[in-house]
Amino acid sequence: MNVEATTGSPLATGADTIVVGVFEGEDIAHDLSGRALGTLLDSGEAQRDFKRLAVTHADGVRAILVGLGARTKFGAERARTAAGVVHRRATEIGARTLCWEVPHHVGDDVVEGLVEGTLLHAYRFERYKPSEDSRRVERLVVSAHHDLSAPVRTATIVTAAQNRARDLGNTASNDLPPSALAEYALELAARLEIGASVLDGDAIREMGMGAFAAVSQGSEQPARLIRLDYDGGGDAGEAEAPLIALIGKAVTFDSGGISLKPAGTMFEMKFDMCGGAAVLEAIGALAELRAPVRVLGLIGATENLPSGNAVKPGDIVRALDGTTVEVNNTDAEGRLVLGDCIAYARREGAERLVDVATLTGGIVVALGSTYAGLMSNDDAWADDVLAAGQRTGELLWRMPLHDDYAEMIKGRYGQIVNSTTKREATALTAGEFLHHFAGTVPWAHLDIAGTAFDVRRPYFADKGATGYGVRLLVDLARGGGSPAGGGGSPAAPTG
Repeated sequence: MNVEATTGSPLATGADTIVVGVFEGEDIAHDLSGRALGTLLDSGEAQRDFKRLAVTHADGVRAILVGLGARTKFGAERARTAAGVVHRRATEIGARTLCWEVPHHVGDDVVEGLVEGTLLHAYRFERYKPSEDSRRVERLVVSAHHDLSAPVRTATIVTAAQNRARDLGNTASNDLPPSALAEYALELAARLEIGASVLDGDAIREMGMGAFAAVSQGSEQPARLIRLDYDGGGDAGEAEAPLIALIGKAVTFDSGGISLKPAGTMFEMKFDMCGGAAVLEAIGALAELRAPVRVLGLIGATENLPSGNAVKPGDIVRALDGTTVEVNNTDAEGRLVLGDCIAYARREGAERLVDVATLTGGIVVALGSTYAGLMSNDDAWADDVLAAGQRTGELLWRMPLHDDYAEMIKGRYGQIVNSTTKREATALTAGEFLHHFAGTVPWAHLDIAGTAFDVRRPYFADKGATGYGVRLLVDLARGGGSPAGGGGSPAAPTG
């Protein structure tokens, strides 16, 4: 979809369908001929309640009037929701060019939300099953009295990246083994002039990343460690910016290994690479935006399969930092990958760490799909991450770390275990496992198992990957924006 901003009136844009929002207790700022919109309100066909829609025709165009509810409650998340509801109706009535008249006296965050909600709802994954419905909104115009080209451009770039992450998550695992994900990353990096390199399975093992290598040894598909280096695009100020490491779990298919998962939902385990997809596409968006930041991206890509070569329960592996890890459960594989990647990021001088992973079913039990879980060893860094989630609508709930949880992962034969034998605090002991490798470097762990796929939102038209984390990571790396707000259905990989 082509997206543009204009200071011209909606009727001057050539749009066949215009959208006007109205708040509770307010009147329509710019009506059409014959008070077409006011008449809809007077008749009760249109209402000011949030998400209520009505359609009319005047001045040679269709007009969608949408209720925005109370102005005091309207922020970026409500803007995304309103835009998703409007896009659904616009598609149903055959709109080709849609023009949103931006409500008066709202911030750039709302403008970004209108673009994001439209583009997210317009997303379709048709690689294997093309749609028979040819109706598409082909052009979106955002109209206001002042120039909004900057927030419209930002929202367009970031949402395109989020939708690319959704494509990666939705792709069948036979079409996206670790090698294919690595090739995609190199192509993206070349296009956007991002530094990139890939280590294969032998190099991962030779480097001493024994925990990561252990996960991959049951598969015929070699692992890949994908590294991306974004240095601010040459803009002034990036040299002084702290080096942020974004670390993504990309288990392109997770059978659980020898600790085999139940068959009923194993088909969903292609989504176990959604954290890696979010990291990859967030860095791509930062490059397109030429954000003056320094980011190291690390994506641990592997399959986790059972075979005669697979890691076994009871095996002990040695991580990059020398830690010996007792593997109690081969389905707790994601933390093995991430632990080595975190150690690698510290070795490379990262000053801030964020890992993103579909890590535990326990976080889904606790939070469902409204919030992702956040664990952190640094209050100031945690506050920054929480604020980014609030601004972008990718909400986080901070979960505790504690010496008691750290005690639970101490090993009998190795220094630590990858999974405890008790079915309690599973998300938190996984966090403590990663905390061991982060040490004292400010670190945040985002467990996105409940938010990575099959989440119900008015701006997600289909089930499947959500691209959760792209907006949040971009905002976090850039250092902020302005406030937003935050439904769901649990179903999640573990690892």
